[in-house]
Amino acid sequence: MGKVKCELCPTECVLGDYEVGGCRVRINKGGTLYSLVYGKPCSAHIDPIEKKPLFHFLPGTKALSISTVGCVLGCKFCQNWEISQAKPEETDFADFPPDELVRRALMYASPSLCYTYTEPAVFYEYMYDTAVLAREHGVKNTIHTCGYINEKPLRQLAKLLDAADVDLKAFNEDFYGRVCGGRLKPVLDAIVVLKQEGVWLELTNLVIPTLNDDMDEIKRMSNWIVEKTGPDTPVHFSRFFPFYKLKNLPSTPEETLRAARDTAMAEGLRYVYIGNLQSDAMNTYCYNCHKLLVERLGYFVKQVNIEDSKCRYCGAHIAGIWKA
Repeated sequence: MGKVKCELCPTECVLGDYEVGGCRVRINKGGTLYSLVYGKPCSAHIDPIEKKPLFHFLPGTKALSISTVGCVLGCKFCQNWEISQAKPEETDFADFPPDELVRRALMYASPSLCYTYTEPAVFYEYMYDTAVLAREHGVKNTIHTCGYINEKPLRQLAKLLDAADVDLKAFNEDFYGRVCGGRLKPVLDAIVVLKQEGVWLELTNLVIPTLNDDMDEIKRMSNWIVEKTGPDTPVHFSRFFPFYKLKNLPSTPEETLRAARDTAMAEGLRYVYIGNLQSDAMNTYCYNCHKLLVERLGYFVKQVNIEDSKCRYCGAHIAGIWKA
């Protein structure tokens, strides 16, 4: 049988008959690619939307969140490596076809579905079919992704997405190659595509000591975000904890996260947050009058002072999707 090239992610594996791609969940059978995880999530939970993290999208609501095994990257710091780096036969899974996922979202009064935990691109067909049904039934579609996906499938999916959080893991190619086994440029391209397609976009950067915590790099990254996606793009700088293959590194100091936030805001970003560390930098403040707009305690939203997408105090427009 002839070989087949998978065109889903930038790795573009070329597979012989019955060979499985690097993601571990796509196989060539007789010249046709098949998913090994369609309708077989290994994780399904009701999460606060803030956990994604999405801070400017329906605050205080829940999202039915699902994933299968597999990933298109091999990040040495992955917190879900037990499933992202696993094969389908190595994990337990449920039998949840797309209609069952949507039914459960409605049953649990979750206004959103979130495709998350591992890399949703690996269960693309399952996600796409679910998203079609979700939209038909008034359930919103959100995704937490590494952004390592080719333009054509991403644009097709984006037509069905309401919000996305993209992990922009660093702003240099060397990091992506050595630490993640991928490339930076496709991720940057994916971010631009999501913006072009009108998907509400937030970005997350895990700040890892000695690897991507250089403030000059963070300055360049912030400048790129302002230029390509605009100053209203929320950015989350998350605290790293020693995990998986990077247990030799320390946790990110709070002062480093504060410096990253200050650097990003100095470049013009209006909404910059610190994650994995409880602080006032989890709250949303008006960029114009600086009043407290959304107060968060962990993933719990204590108050929202936004009316009709405007600051309750000064009337400035606050970018986001604040009501279903």
